[in-house]
Amino acid sequence: MKNPGTELTSDLINQFSEKLHRDEKSKIIGRTIAKNGFLASSEDPQASSRNNMTFSIEVPTGKVSNQKHSGRCWSFAMLNVLRHEFASKYKLKDFELSQNYLFFWDRMGRANLFLQRAIATADKDINDRTVQAYLSYVNDDGGEWDNAAAVVQKYGVVPHFVMPDTHNTENTSEFDEINTNLQRKFALELRKMVQEGKSDEEIETRRQEMLSEVYRLCVFAFGEPSKTFDFEYRDDDNEYHQLLGLTPTEFLDNYFDTNLENFVELVDYPDHEYNHVYWNEMQDNIAGGFQTEYVNVDFKYLQQAAIDQLKDGHVVWFGCDVDNDADPRKAGWLDDQLYDQIGLTGIDYKMNKQDRLITRTGSASHCMAITGVNLVNGKPNRWKVENSWGDKIGTNGYLSMSQSWFEKNCYQVVTNKKYLPKEVQKVLATKPIKVDPWDTLY
Repeated sequence: MKNPGTELTSDLINQFSEKLHRDEKSKIIGRTIAKNGFLASSEDPQASSRNNMTFSIEVPTGKVSNQKHSGRCWSFAMLNVLRHEFASKYKLKDFELSQNYLFFWDRMGRANLFLQRAIATADKDINDRTVQAYLSYVNDDGGEWDNAAAVVQKYGVVPHFVMPDTHNTENTSEFDEINTNLQRKFALELRKMVQEGKSDEEIETRRQEMLSEVYRLCVFAFGEPSKTFDFEYRDDDNEYHQLLGLTPTEFLDNYFDTNLENFVELVDYPDHEYNHVYWNEMQDNIAGGFQTEYVNVDFKYLQQAAIDQLKDGHVVWFGCDVDNDADPRKAGWLDDQLYDQIGLTGIDYKMNKQDRLITRTGSASHCMAITGVNLVNGKPNRWKVENSWGDKIGTNGYLSMSQSWFEKNCYQVVTNKKYLPKEVQKVLATKPIKVDPWDTLY
């Protein structure tokens, strides 16, 4: 049998070719692109003038962190919010918290919920869309502010030296492969036990045995989290401090002023109705912890809350589509005017924010921290961003983000609730609307 689609005929191809060659510039444009690529051929040589790294409002921060080859940006960005508060209060400029510690408990928390979901959906066909969504997400390193907040609230935090990164946190692919296969295998076994009518007690006993195996794997990969630790340090004034026998939760409760209950994730998802709170339960990672909730409002509220929080001297967690119309990996410019590929090719491939979401072209692919903003006559024209890709990119690891890029590519901003106007406070009080696991709010 032949494919029933409409055939590309030679006559049609000839029409395409004739139309192309009627454009006298097409030959030189083709040569330029073939030699240099689309980006280099369309880059604005004046871009540096827009990406000045001087800002009218700037929170003092230190050295950047480095997530290496992992998808842990969400936890790095959240810990950057916490560590800068600690560093300012205790005069410890380049203090760093353990990202490995959070990742360990995130992996355990997700395994715990995944196996419960495997049991809860055992009556559904294996090809059911919800079941397949659960199975597909096992190995994902990605996450949200609420994921990091849920781990921190339950398990506390430790300094970086207490549980430093290992090869497997900096390069997660090997662990991910084993972890994914293991949990999918477990899911099939649990589904079979339910379908065969095994008792709830038998199923739960086996589920806990499975979690023990996941714990074993995590310890091999990341090390075992310390129950207590000593914290001895000299501050920026060379004063010696000694904190002995701390637990991670004691360290959080006694030495950090950030109340995680006061923070909210504002989002701009124009493919969803504004002024509602949405919840995607598949994104949750800690049983009994924060739900992954999104307060969908007009972008102006995200922007103003971020400015107000920066004015008060606090950095801002945010999620964006980092590689869209930008050079974040070399120059460190998030600038939608940096490349003019439409002008170069004469082909308009751009979509607005809503269309990028519904076609799965756009997403909150990366999380970072905003540490500054430049205001001109009270309005922002660029922002300073702390990344977690090391200090070799941008300006010592910091990026410049233009206002127009921010509006087009930022999807999420986390701020303290006190910076929200009354109309957004009212939205917070509404009941979250549960979305499908495969929703764009993911």
